[in-house]
Amino acid sequence: MKKNIMRMFMLSLLGVTMCVSGCNNGLTDEPDKVDFPTKPINVIMPFSAGGGGDLQARALEKLAPKYLGQSFIVTNKTGGGGTVGWNELAISSADGYTIGISATEVLLQPLYGETKYHYPTALEPLAQMSTAPCLIVVKADAPWENLTELINYCKENPRKVKFGHGGIGATSHLVGQIFAQKAEIDIEQVPFRGGAESTAALLGNHVQFVVANPGALIEQIRGGTIRALAVSSKERLMRPELEQVPTFEELGYDIILENWYGVVAPKEISPEVKEKLVKSIKAMILDSSFKENVEQLGFQVEYLDADQSKKKWIKDSENLKKILDDTGVLEQIQAQKK
Repeated sequence: MKKNIMRMFMLSLLGVTMCVSGCNNGLTDEPDKVDFPTKPINVIMPFSAGGGGDLQARALEKLAPKYLGQSFIVTNKTGGGGTVGWNELAISSADGYTIGISATEVLLQPLYGETKYHYPTALEPLAQMSTAPCLIVVKADAPWENLTELINYCKENPRKVKFGHGGIGATSHLVGQIFAQKAEIDIEQVPFRGGAESTAALLGNHVQFVVANPGALIEQIRGGTIRALAVSSKERLMRPELEQVPTFEELGYDIILENWYGVVAPKEISPEVKEKLVKSIKAMILDSSFKENVEQLGFQVEYLDADQSKKKWIKDSENLKKILDDTGVLEQIQAQKK
């Protein structure tokens, strides 16, 4: 009898031990317990080195060891307005060891025509990092002191005014076309390879005004060689050099359109790894040194988490499609491709 009691006791003890062991194993599946990352993480940067998105990726690269315990390795995969890099990211392993930088173009490219992947559904947003509106600028010695004077001149001189922008289909191009439509003016658009090139054309008197983000213009504004007339943000910018620049809305034009940059992953990333990345990337973006770097580039930190980013993608896609339909930019892009 005693042996049977002892045997039952030992079996019960074994069952409790197995239960505890099983419960502990279950805990390892929680986001904070997942064994990730154990090696450096590759970050695909779909635009060229030295641009606003690239420099923000480099700022994250410096902070990754502190907040994630592993390094970021940023690699530029350029071409096709971001499509080359995003194509590679879309087919990368969804283990969390390859992520990428996103931008407004991740939504625009599928609207412009057929792409290898539909990026809004092939990629998973992890966070939005920053935003930057577009400015309309003229040379400091131009005869137009404000936007109204520029509009009046354009109306009196149809098709004689040219505006420069960062390329067909770029956000700066869209803002310029929306402006022309809302102001009811007939002007010519001149594409360049980025804001720096279009600003050089302005200073050389090849165009009469330029639409570009603050990062491409801030040094010239500080130096007094160009003057900003309007900004495409909801509210005025807080930087000392730009706080006097009115928004389009203040001037009576319903124009709100901003560039944004974020971080994305392949679609099938596991919830546990995704949450670990989301938590760490948020800490990097909200770090004071990241904010300082971003503001020096002319951008503003505007953090959105994964769910907020996904909702913004849907809303922005609808807005951008309407802009393309209303302004005729889509026809310009299709004509350029032919």
